[in-house]
Amino acid sequence: MSELINIGPTNLSAGAGLDFEGWTCPLPLRDSPNILMGHGGGGQMSAELIDHLFIPALGGRAGAESDSAVVELGGVRLAFSTDTFVVRPLFFPGGSIGHLAINGTVNDLAMSGAVPSYLSAGFVLEEGTELSVVGRIAQDMGDAARAAGVSVVTGDTKVVDAGHGDQVYVNTAGVGVVPEGVDIRPDRAAIDDVIIVSGPIGVHGIAIMSVREGLEFGTQMKTDSAALHPLVAEMIKVCPDLHVLRDPTRGGLGTSLNEIARTAGVGVRLVERSIPVPPDVANACAMLGLDPLYVANEGKLVAFVPREHADEVLAAMRAHPLGGGAAIIGECVSEHPGIVVTTTTFGGTRVVDMPLGEQLPRIC
Repeated sequence: MSELINIGPTNLSAGAGLDFEGWTCPLPLRDSPNILMGHGGGGQMSAELIDHLFIPALGGRAGAESDSAVVELGGVRLAFSTDTFVVRPLFFPGGSIGHLAINGTVNDLAMSGAVPSYLSAGFVLEEGTELSVVGRIAQDMGDAARAAGVSVVTGDTKVVDAGHGDQVYVNTAGVGVVPEGVDIRPDRAAIDDVIIVSGPIGVHGIAIMSVREGLEFGTQMKTDSAALHPLVAEMIKVCPDLHVLRDPTRGGLGTSLNEIARTAGVGVRLVERSIPVPPDVANACAMLGLDPLYVANEGKLVAFVPREHADEVLAAMRAHPLGGGAAIIGECVSEHPGIVVTTTTFGGTRVVDMPLGEQLPRIC
């Protein structure tokens, strides 16, 4: 299909006269009175749950769409973030839930330009879980914290009855200082910004899927989990005015770009052939019926950079071990605000929409 199609609620002429009453859909019902798996997938259902239930109840504000909150305390700007990890399996090629718990929170802070410093760790343990499993996860967390240069300074442990958990859940929260002059947030995305991704996408999600389902893709895929703040620091050195950073975890790159486009009110235009998708990821996604744009990453970031600084930022990223595969994948445009589209390899255009839920549940 070579045309960009408006599929909004007032433009359904192609389906005029059809009776939808008897149709069924495998996607989660968005008006369900109960919590569904889709509510935790990072897509539209997650956003609706946050905007219409949690934010009104807790007195927060809608539309922030950021990985961490930046608050001022005693004249210092702090980034503050929390995340809960429920990945299954607990261990996978190249990492574990322990690595994810540290790196995930460190990266959420880094996406505000902060220098991560201190973390907390909360554990929910299922009765009957082997102590060796818990010990291995704790050791992985300690190793990841030391590698990232952060300290776990407080925590909590709870145990639930057998059958009421999934061995180990981990919550981490973190704080870090935002350097003076740095202002990185999703609503700063601007027309003519260049969009850069730090490396190949979809690796983490496929690595998890291969272990969970016992699939083999010719080579063993390993998670890309890594702490990204050293890479961010190099980017800020050459461009203190970075507009937006995001680590595309749940929902993948496609979901992150949709969130940013909607928050900033800009259009996003991608070039499909420029998006780095490893052959193993592409082959696995083709076999499983997945779109690499929606597969989670745990060691990649996407940046919205003023055009005049794009070449400098790209060079700085490629000079760092965590950004060696960095590539320019698109730009911000004035057309179709809030919508992400991509030019396909066949020369057509397709909408990269916000998914309802997540293709691969329980991957972070």
